[in-house]
Formats: sequence, structure tokens, C-alpha cells
Amino acid sequence: MTRCASDQPPMLFDLWLQTAAAASDRDALVDAITEDRVSFGELARKLEAAPRCERGEIIHAPAAAGVESFLIQTLRAWRDGGVLVPCESARVDEMRLRGLPPGVAHVKSTSGSTGGARLVLFNEEQLLADMRHITTTMGFDAACPNLGVISPAHSYGFSHLVLPLLLTGMTLWHVSDPLPSSMRAAFARGADFFLPAVPAMWRAWHLSGLLRGAPVRLAMSAGAPLSLELEREVFAEAALKIHNFYGASECGGIAYDASLTPREDAALVGAALNGVTLRVNDEGCMIVESAAVGMRCWPPDPAHDAMVRDGVFTTTDLAEISTDGARLLGRATETIHVAGRKVAPAEIESALLACERVRHCVVFGVPSADSTRVEDIVACVHAVDEVCSGDDLAALIAGRMPAWQMPRQWWITSSLVPDERGKISRARWREMFLRNGRSNDLAAP
Repeated sequence: MTRCASDQPPMLFDLWLQTAAAASDRDALVDAITEDRVSFGELARKLEAAPRCERGEIIHAPAAAGVESFLIQTLRAWRDGGVLVPCESARVDEMRLRGLPPGVAHVKSTSGSTGGARLVLFNEEQLLADMRHITTTMGFDAACPNLGVISPAHSYGFSHLVLPLLLTGMTLWHVSDPLPSSMRAAFARGADFFLPAVPAMWRAWHLSGLLRGAPVRLAMSAGAPLSLELEREVFAEAALKIHNFYGASECGGIAYDASLTPREDAALVGAALNGVTLRVNDEGCMIVESAAVGMRCWPPDPAHDAMVRDGVFTTTDLAEISTDGARLLGRATETIHVAGRKVAPAEIESALLACERVRHCVVFGVPSADSTRVEDIVACVHAVDEVCSGDDLAALIAGRMPAWQMPRQWWITSSLVPDERGKISRARWREMFLRNGRSNDLAAP
């Protein structure tokens, strides 16, 4: 049994006690399918019966065990000064959790999108700051329930579902899966929901016709880029604005699109949350300053230690910050080098996605036959109509960027679709391009 020292006061547990006392008879959890309910008072009594843990003890909270069990494990850690380690089903390797520094209350596991998956350590103040940044920016209301379809073990789900429930009394309705049939049953209950989800879920619900007349007060999307196509279609057919949310495991919430109509720019992720300051460094990477930035990455590593330090998270996301908010231009590691100039693939993708003839796209660089150019730009595009060509697309975006940023090769293919998380792997499509070379589906203008 792994333990670590902790000298932090039980701040979160004190807030939970206040919530439980004030909302004792109100619903804390509601199964949206069966309508089985657990009140805040019942949740408090179940916690009293839960075994004590030692101060600094590692408490694994598997989401696979169910929402109620996850909440009890969370509250046990808060009550007894344990270290909460949310997980899906498999526990985090105990060896990776040895020797944690004092003050750690929570351990997140990153997705590995900025390198290999790693752990990030948080104290109670940082978790509380993240929840407050999110709830005050988005106008969370304890009188309006959350509908839980995302995992409470993920940073997104923990901050949007678990913390508002336990610390503000915001009821959580939950479903076991996000299938349209399950969501239709949940919507039939008539509650006016806050609904955090991911693009793949929004697309499935939209295609099923589920969103027309859906009882959703606030629709949020995170975890992967939200396409303009999907955002526009849902707004046109269901009069529902999906609000883009951008965050990271290392610092919680970063930016939020609060606009009431669909975005015109796919690269725009929104304005900084309340309490968050954004800027870019000399390399063009976004810097996040926030009281919610984690303590440090773990185990110690000089490269990762420099990313999370003293309330500052240095991302690998290339960005522009303006009065409109933050625009993401891709990752520093994805930059394409063309004749001494640097090109951010996301800028070209943004221009393409603004075209009605483009459904999905991904842009990457490949070695150029001309050594002085270094790399050529390739645009892989899933077009709305089959007759669309590279020449057509080049003409559509010609006025949006300088000539040297224009793709030299075009790959028009209906096979380009997002994965189940709503993402398109730039590395995978680049590898396919290099491996297969030209085919009937591949042509340069």
C-alpha cells in the first residue's frame, strides 16, 4: 500500500460537508434511465460507512465501478487526507506513485498528446480553482442538473461533473453509455441539462436526429477539435449552439467559446476562462497562467518539469491571442518547414474547413524533392462532393493565405474521417501518404 506525506488541510471535505448539510434532501445522483436516486444525505451516510484510509494513502477510483462508487472513493480521499488517483479500470502502477511530495491530493494521468503519457500532481487549492474558473465562466447553476456521459475519471469529467456535484450541490444525472437510445430515454425525463460531451458524441446524436428539441440548456464540447461543419449543422437543424471548451490535464480549463452563434474560424477555441491568463512565448507556444496549474509532473523529468511550474503551464500548442480569444495553429512539433519559413498546419486546415465543400481535412509536411524547400505541404481532404479537385480547393483558399503556404500536393479521399474521439491523426495520415505514394485517390494540382 503506497503512502505519501501530506500537510494540507481538508479544504475540499469541509466544502463537501457544507454542501451535504445544505442539500441533504435533494438529489445528488439520478440514473437517467431507471430514475433511481441518491440524495446528498444518503451519499453522506454511505461515506460514513466507508472504511477509513491512512493519511497520504493512495486511493484508486476506477470509473468502471460506477459513478456512486467513484464519488465515495473521492470523498474518502478528501475526508482522510488520502491521494486520489482516478482511473478507468486498470490501476496506475504503484511504482510510479512512490515518493510523492507533501501536499498532493490528486493525481491525473495525461492522454499523452504532448508526448508520452505522464502523471500530474495537484493539491486541493488547484482543483478548487479549476472548478471555480469553469463554473463562473460558463454560468453553472446548482438548480440545473448536469447530464453525465463523459468519464468522471478524466480531467474534463472530474472538473465538470464531480466537483460541481460535491462542492456546489449540482445534481448529476448519469447514463451508462452515450448511445442515442440511452440519451433519448434521458431526454424524456424532461430535465433542462448542462451537457458536457465530445465531438464524436455530438455527431452521433446529431445524425440520429436526437438534438431537435433536446432539453439542453448548455452544450459543451472538448477532448478533440469541434468541426465547423458539425457546429453549423447542429445549430441550423436543432437551434443548439455547441460551445467549444479547451483544456489540458496539466492545468484544467483554459478557454471557452461563449458566443451564441457558430464560429467562423475552426482554429478559434475561445477566450480565456475567468482566472486564467494566456500569452505566447518567443517560440509562439501558448503559456497558461492560472491558480489551477498542477504542482508538477511525475516522476520528475527535466523536460516535463519545465512545462509545469509555479502556476505556469507551457504548452506545445502554437497559438495566437487576440481580443477574439485564442487561436490554435497546431503543435510546435508539427511545424512544416518550407524554404526557411515555418508553416502551422492548423492555419491551412482552418482555411479549408471554412469552405463549404470541405467536410474534414488534415495537413502535414513531407520531404521535398527540392532540398532547398526542405518540405512540401500536403493537404488530405474529405470533400462534400466527389468531383472536387485540388485545383478547386486551391482556388477557394487562394485569397486566404500567401502563395508559399499553399499545399503543393492534394489527397482527395472519402476515407478521411475522425476516430471515435473525434480526432484525426496527423502522424497516421502522413505515414500513409509516405508509404503508399500516389494512387488513384492521390493527385497534385
